Amino acid sequence: MKNPFIKMATGLYISYFILGMINIIIGSNMENLSNQLNTSASGISYLVSAIGIGKLVSLFFAGRLSDKLGRKPFVVSASFIYLIFLIGIPLAPNYTLAFIFAVCAGIANSFLDAGTYPALIEAFQKKAGSATVLVKAFVSIGAALLPFIMAFFIARDMFYGYTFFLMAAVYLVNGFFLLKVSFPDHKAQSQTQNDKQAVPVQQQFLSKPKFAQEGLAVILLGFTSTALFMLVQVWLPNFGQDVLGLTQAKAVQLLSYYSIGSLVSVILLAVLLNKVIKPITVMIIYPVIAALSLLSLIYIQQPFITVLSAFFIGLSTAGVFQLAMTIITEFFPANKGTITSYVNIAGSSAFIIIPFITGIISKSAGLTAVFLFDVAIAAVSILLAVFVAYRYKKVIKVSN
Repeated sequence: MKNPFIKMATGLYISYFILGMINIIIGSNMENLSNQLNTSASGISYLVSAIGIGKLVSLFFAGRLSDKLGRKPFVVSASFIYLIFLIGIPLAPNYTLAFIFAVCAGIANSFLDAGTYPALIEAFQKKAGSATVLVKAFVSIGAALLPFIMAFFIARDMFYGYTFFLMAAVYLVNGFFLLKVSFPDHKAQSQTQNDKQAVPVQQQFLSKPKFAQEGLAVILLGFTSTALFMLVQVWLPNFGQDVLGLTQAKAVQLLSYYSIGSLVSVILLAVLLNKVIKPITVMIIYPVIAALSLLSLIYIQQPFITVLSAFFIGLSTAGVFQLAMTIITEFFPANKGTITSYVNIAGSSAFIIIPFITGIISKSAGLTAVFLFDVAIAAVSILLAVFVAYRYKKVIKVSN
């Protein structure tokens, strides 16, 4: 029998397809926005921090309200709140208004997450993992496509805001579409979960997990894994122009190669995870690849190496945050909702802190220093992941 929630899933994936574009739209238009708002590149990077502020503030209540009111109100609201950002930013007459519009994008992001993930899990209970992994796939596809859309408008010397308006039109149509489709009954799902929890499944441990050790380490990985890709999404086009000497169109296309790498990573993880490689192993290997790729991008300034570096940076930074969420629930299975919210808050904090810090670094030391800072973040990620792997062997009893 055909799943009755296919239409709902289609609408949700379209929302994340456009979100993939939104994630890189500020960094891709840094020069245009700097001129429009009469500010520096570091000032534009703070707009990304504003998105993080909106996301972090609304994160504290969006999930709880989604459990009470249902999933549809939040995903539909997200579509229409994004219109404020997408129409407002290109038309903003000053920096203050642009900052407010960016905060709205963060709120919309939280609302979309709060409704989408539970809705997909409830609609596709037997294939929940695949359904949620596809979210990241559509984000990557959207991010890969945006530079080509921008190149179309740039080649015709058209207003950069048309890219924003095109995305707004899709959200408008999709918002009304989601308003009409069926969503699972979240109250019925909650009751089913309560019935299942009446007979708890005991997780087997070799020793008691310690929140102050592995718990905190995984939460910090939530921060560093987000910081790694956040920095690249914000600064890669500028790095391509100012350091590598590329044209704006070519510099923005580096984000396409980065996004293709992200998409490949999602596919690889969906196929190989737990069958061939364990999440904790990926958590160690990926930051190593990221550090080497970043160093290649900085010091081997050859066209082919630049493209290859961008691809491998995308590959090695995609999916790590989701793996952190998975691993922390293995350590602390009794309070999944609470414990994963800590990782989510850490990741959202990176949206605020990283653009702010890198804005200061770019102004005082230049863009090369910004990317060396990303290498340092990758090194910290490796150390954290090695410690978590050590504790994993000490704590979790792995069945043969």
